[in-house]
Amino acid sequence: MMASRPPSAARAATSRPPTRSSARRRPSTTPAAHRSGTPRRERYPGRPRGRFLSLGAGVQSLSVFLLACEGRIPRFDAALFADTGWEPKQVYAQLDIARRIGARAGIPVLTVSNGNIRHDALNPNARFVTMPLFVKNPDGSRGMARRQCTGDYKIRPLKKAVREILGYPHPLRVPRGVFVDQAIGISTDEFHRAKDSDVNYTRNIFPLLDLGMSRSDCLAYLRERGLGDVVKSSCIGCPYSGNSRLRFIRDTDPQAWTDLIEFDKAIRNGSPRANAEGKPLRGQFFIHRSLLPLDEVDLDATRGRPGIEEDDPDGCSPFSCRSGPAATVPVP
Repeated sequence: MMASRPPSAARAATSRPPTRSSARRRPSTTPAAHRSGTPRRERYPGRPRGRFLSLGAGVQSLSVFLLACEGRIPRFDAALFADTGWEPKQVYAQLDIARRIGARAGIPVLTVSNGNIRHDALNPNARFVTMPLFVKNPDGSRGMARRQCTGDYKIRPLKKAVREILGYPHPLRVPRGVFVDQAIGISTDEFHRAKDSDVNYTRNIFPLLDLGMSRSDCLAYLRERGLGDVVKSSCIGCPYSGNSRLRFIRDTDPQAWTDLIEFDKAIRNGSPRANAEGKPLRGQFFIHRSLLPLDEVDLDATRGRPGIEEDDPDGCSPFSCRSGPAATVPVP
């Protein structure tokens, strides 16, 4: 699935705010204990076997990556990008930039994947893919499908990669005290999403929280480095997309727009896998919250009028879909 160099022990260093616009340094908001109440120092005895970044290639995680490349925070052994297979071309371009910068700094960017979310959703022989699609119920009321895409296409492949790096692929048990530090790009304006890992072989750390950096600080930091046009990381078919993001896809990537319209039509009557198994959808699926076919939606009607239909998703960060509740997926 992936290649990597042997992980090294995490390096001790003190981080400092990288820009003048950075927020006042605050006490770390890194979670202090696991859900069970076990203190982190007891849950993670000894030293980590490596230091890695969950790279979504959006604003926050790209900022964390550049901070490490510049030596402003301890470097990473590698950055791991979980690819849904259906990311906007701009996200892949940002990923290529990260690869080039990382190559100069000696920090490789590795891609992990659990398949192509678009292909899997339309393949009657593939596993069932649950996206938070909008549902028009038989009585005309609105609903929303359960979201499992973050767990299946972001969290699961990252956990698998960490196990392989540590030398304990499933079903081997990872011994107590064998773990890596995994950085997640959560900024101060979303500190409530910072959670402890649900496995003992990964300790979540949050460099942006330790530096007191908000999303606007990250944007300023990226602009200072000539990266002022970074787009949010979120798959093309994300139902949380507002009209402004859908317009952006329509106007900048005609092929992706055509694919999205075709996908919207293909999922109207439910999952091909579920239908093949005799579990038809009672209602209809839609990408757009208006419950209209995407090619019939007037995306320009809300231009310049902030509101729920115009606003974009906050992004699909590994371990924290910013547009919905925090996601977890159990892995043995």
